[in-house]
Amino acid sequence: MKCINVYDQYYSAQCTYDGVERRGVRVLLTATSEDGTIRYGASVAFFPHRDDEDFAVSCDACASEELYFAKGRRSKKRESELLDGIREHADALAKGLGGVILWDAPLREARYG
Repeated sequence: MKCINVYDQYYSAQCTYDGVERRGVRVLLTATSEDGTIRYGASVAFFPHRDDEDFAVSCDACASEELYFAKGRRSKKRESELLDGIREHADALAKGLGGVILWDAPLREARYG
């Protein structure tokens, strides 16, 4: 199994989960290929972000969703389409955790793989 972060970015956020205030969120679009199939998923992970150096993502305030699964391999066209909708999927996942992503306040530049 090979898993690649197609899109990986950190944003400011607002969330209180398990009694801990979270001020950052990591948003991911991943591609996993195995045995001739491809799977794309979106995920969010809220973390405390207590200062500008704190990017320690915790494991308890996370959610993910499978966006696509089929026979085949990675496709730039499909990835572009999924990236166009990543904010809507991430917002829905964040809402399920009681959080909000501040899209206009990135904490780092996006990384693409």
